[in-house]
Amino acid sequence: MHRALVLLATAALAAAFAPAAFPAPAVSEVEVAAGPEPRTVTPDAAPKWFTLVGIHWRGTGSVQLRTRSLAGRWSLWHAAAPEAGDGPDAGSSEAGRRRGWRLGSPWWVGPSDRLETRTRGSVTRVRAYLVWSSQRGVPYRAPAATTAPPIVPRLAWGASESIRRGPPTYAPAVRFAVVHHTAGRNDYTRAQAAAVVRAIQLYHVQGNGWNDIGYNFLVDRFGTIYEGRYGGDERNVVGAHALGFNTGSVGIALLGTYGSAAPPKAAQDALARLLAWRLDLAHVDPTSISTVISGGSERYARGIPVLLRSVSGHRDTGFTECPGEQLYARLGALAASANAIGLPKLYEPRVETSGRVTRFRGRLSSSLPWVVAVTDADGAEVARGTGTSSAIDWSWNAASVTPGRYAWTMSAGAAGPATGSLRVGGAEAPAIADVAAEPEAITPNGDGQADTSTVSYRLTVPMNLTVTVTDSIGGALATLVDRVWTQPGTHSVVVDGTALSDGSYSVVLAGRTAAGAELRQSVPLTVSRTLGLVAVSPSVFSPNGDGRRDVLRVTFSLTAAADVRVRILRDGRWVATPLSSSLLPGLQRLTWDGMRANGAVRDGTYSAVVEAEDESSRSSFAVAFTSDTTPPAVRFLKGLPLRLRISEPAALTVRVNGTTVRQKVSRAGVVRVRWRGSVRRAQAVAWDEAGNRDVAAFRAPPPRRAGARE
Repeated sequence: MHRALVLLATAALAAAFAPAAFPAPAVSEVEVAAGPEPRTVTPDAAPKWFTLVGIHWRGTGSVQLRTRSLAGRWSLWHAAAPEAGDGPDAGSSEAGRRRGWRLGSPWWVGPSDRLETRTRGSVTRVRAYLVWSSQRGVPYRAPAATTAPPIVPRLAWGASESIRRGPPTYAPAVRFAVVHHTAGRNDYTRAQAAAVVRAIQLYHVQGNGWNDIGYNFLVDRFGTIYEGRYGGDERNVVGAHALGFNTGSVGIALLGTYGSAAPPKAAQDALARLLAWRLDLAHVDPTSISTVISGGSERYARGIPVLLRSVSGHRDTGFTECPGEQLYARLGALAASANAIGLPKLYEPRVETSGRVTRFRGRLSSSLPWVVAVTDADGAEVARGTGTSSAIDWSWNAASVTPGRYAWTMSAGAAGPATGSLRVGGAEAPAIADVAAEPEAITPNGDGQADTSTVSYRLTVPMNLTVTVTDSIGGALATLVDRVWTQPGTHSVVVDGTALSDGSYSVVLAGRTAAGAELRQSVPLTVSRTLGLVAVSPSVFSPNGDGRRDVLRVTFSLTAAADVRVRILRDGRWVATPLSSSLLPGLQRLTWDGMRANGAVRDGTYSAVVEAEDESSRSSFAVAFTSDTTPPAVRFLKGLPLRLRISEPAALTVRVNGTTVRQKVSRAGVVRVRWRGSVRRAQAVAWDEAGNRDVAAFRAPPPRRAGARE
């Protein structure tokens, strides 16, 4: 058994921060030498402490870890990867960034200062990721008995939007939920819970190389629900939580380990409310079972049909104990509870068209009056079907209406309605339509920016489809889709340019219909590795001349000499051009003071677009940032307890009777200062993310003297 001891440096946790700002999260990557003798490693740069550990290793063996708390107590030994199987689907861009490494689970350990690892079997390399994530306040409200539970948004728990490696991808629909536990200690406090979520994001992105945090939602042991992967909590965001089963599922992780410990009631109740709301959006019965085709996992090969419950555990899709025996045993009861919340409900709406007759069907949680309405492009109703039952079944003969596209709505009382569209008559000619590549130029250099392109297209009829990448003379270099019978509708395929040299290519789509018609469409694609990682700092700047975050720094790298233009856009419209020049290879840095031809930019959201053109190709990448020169308005309200009204999220420092109180304000409105007792005088300073500040003061009136007249 081999061991290696990691001793963290004792340098200061952080340098100077703006007043009341929270210490920046940090991830330290430490190479741990493998060998028969214990080895002590001191990283060159690391925080003094860490709160979460993740282990990567190469080899067929396994790794165990233990940590020492700041009080000097060593934990028990734990497997570095007790819950294998988390991760993006095979073939996705984020799946290949740590190819060859085995990825350990993010293990929350609380504030600790030492890590020890040991290996079993064949392990050639070990790498530790030490994550520091300090606790911070988040708005907490007891979940109300409503269909949509309160959810802590990404901004409130401190998600780092700047480290996301790619835009979100979306599935056509959500069909089931996969429940996880995250591993790690269960004794985190309410104040630490957001830090756990933030640490998991840091490890998933900067350690595992994923685009963002893998889960769509997370729930702590106190019943607080957190928004997970970026893209919209009501949209069908594809996560990275269940290898081979991410598309069409929603991943929900309960913070902690629930193998022998039962999840607290508050967590179970929140989980049931979340499942009820999210599956109801998708019109899925939480207690139902369906067949799902595997995208390829360690348990089910690609293409294998798998029977899954609508509320499944991670162990149902992969070889893992997740979500722990105690939580897994409760999934049936949680599904039943979710099914009973927010009644009535509409399940499984579907539309089937044969000729000019369209059949609408659905299922209700109880017998109710229902309506199916069909409207034309102007919103005028052209057909209506009604009934009272638990099953919706109505057919519409569209022989008398003009051919075209129509919208439909299926509703029943207070149940969430289902909507969609259909085409009547005048069937579209066989075609491969709306072909587009986004982006049209890729830079497959492994930096997470524009490494791949998504080619989208629409088929008007079923066809046998082949998608290939060809060179300038038509030679096939890669086959992305190989003679797959594909149904009508909108589809997409990802082009990974890793194996392609720089140059111009075409993505060719060739189809053959059942009637023998042969169709062909193509879209150009450029591969250029000239432009490297583009970044802006800070993500929110304040060009008002106050000395705080007055300039925006744009950095990027070039692998070859190129003509470079940096443009500032807002809503796609040109604002300014800070740079237009020929540059040599290397790291490039640009600062911009926020000035344009007619003065300083206004507050708002912008994009810095870097365009590089060399002798053979042109590539570009855009990074979003915000200009904010407006200070947060803060003022004291009368009476006790001590309260303030603030105009925007900010870091708040309040000095009461000579004592300093610091709070993080996540939303505009009235804020209660955490202070008990009398108040003689107080001063509040509010700092927003851009470094703008406002000050308010309060002084209690002098006490009335005895015997004084009114």
